[in-house]
Amino acid sequence: MPAVQLNHTIVAATDKRRSAEFLCRVLGLGPPAPAAHFLVVELANGVSLDFDDASHVEPQHYAFLVADDDFGPVLARVRAEGVATFADPGHGVPGTNRRDGGQGFYFSDPDGHNLEVLTRA
Repeated sequence: MPAVQLNHTIVAATDKRRSAEFLCRVLGLGPPAPAAHFLVVELANGVSLDFDDASHVEPQHYAFLVADDDFGPVLARVRAEGVATFADPGHGVPGTNRRDGGQGFYFSDPDGHNLEVLTRA
């Protein structure tokens, strides 16, 4: 099998700066970097999320794997933003979950993208 890796994906946003900076704040990352007309959020595994302005956003799902020690601080930063957290992807059960020996939660970004933070894949 060839060694294929995801390099980047484009994230549509009604305000790319607001959305990219929100994600960086809650995940505890440095600021997004401009590249052409994108704002780029670099992740630890070499994948980037390239935020682009769009007049219409179709919400997508993005999941972020974090270390056990980083889970609590990320959760606290999301809640400090005044954003509700949910145990399920449908946002029907408030709080967090415990699955596969880890923990996780779901929340929405400013454009309604369904974001997930988990400690076990």
